[in-house]
Amino acid sequence: MNRRTLITLLGGAAAAWPLAAHAQQPAMPVIGFLNQESAELTAHLVTGFRKGLSETGFVENQNVAIEYRWAEGRYERLPQLAADLVNRKVAVIAAAYFPATLAAKAATSTIPIVFISGVDPIAAGLVASLNRPGGNLTGVSNFNTSLTAKRLELLHQVVPRGDTVVVLVNSTSPATQTIEAEARSAAQALGLRLEVLGASTDDEIDAAFATAAQHAASALLVAGDAYFNSRRAQLIALAARYRIPANYDRREIATDGGLMSYGMNNVDFYRQVGIYTGQILKGAKPADFPVQQPTKVELVVNLKTARSLGLELPTSVLLSADEVIE
Repeated sequence: MNRRTLITLLGGAAAAWPLAAHAQQPAMPVIGFLNQESAELTAHLVTGFRKGLSETGFVENQNVAIEYRWAEGRYERLPQLAADLVNRKVAVIAAAYFPATLAAKAATSTIPIVFISGVDPIAAGLVASLNRPGGNLTGVSNFNTSLTAKRLELLHQVVPRGDTVVVLVNSTSPATQTIEAEARSAAQALGLRLEVLGASTDDEIDAAFATAAQHAASALLVAGDAYFNSRRAQLIALAARYRIPANYDRREIATDGGLMSYGMNNVDFYRQVGIYTGQILKGAKPADFPVQQPTKVELVVNLKTARSLGLELPTSVLLSADEVIE
């Protein structure tokens, strides 16, 4: 072999080294993000999810990719969206909330799923226990449905002379039966007459408020639901038109003009899901992590809305509020 041939061979090999090194780098992991709401209304929550990921060393578009799937409050879309993520062969699925988690669970028994659930995850069959979830699921449970009784109690304090309360539920949600049972038990304990109205379209929401007014309902409890959250401007406007005091589960609805809300800080839940997701990407198993539970429930009261309804909120409610909007 002459000197020129040797140099040519060495030069070709040196040029190939960077290509070989690049080819050997592991592919960027992909997270499937399945959400029953919309990207617009959950932007601040997704920020919390990304923060949790960053705490474990993962930054979107740098060393991890995220495939987002939004159901826009249409629960019937969730099974197909979940199947799409499974076909995409994502490494982990982050699912919020219960209907999205059910769809993900039905779509795969092998891909890890980190969830936010508003119902008891044991009773719902998501995990074997809170401390030892088992299987491929773990996450955060805010037990949102179990707060129904307290929300009714707060409404009763605000309108103590009222005897009829309407609970608005999404008739297409798998959590509706649990919410209704909680509401009926609480109403009986408070001596209230309860009427449950279902709505899963804009027209049905309009009709429900009209029915509540016709039945002289003293107050309205809006069940926590992705579709209702996406229609919060409509809910707030209808409550104002019919002058019905209403309680919601999201602080965002109270800050936008709803009378009051009682629920958890969902940003914290999304952050915890991000942390669990990042740790699973590093090799941990869902069964390694207990299902996290909330430690704080927030009451937000909108005084401006109360005044527009001619309500004088009791001191006990104002003193227990975490935030009073003037």
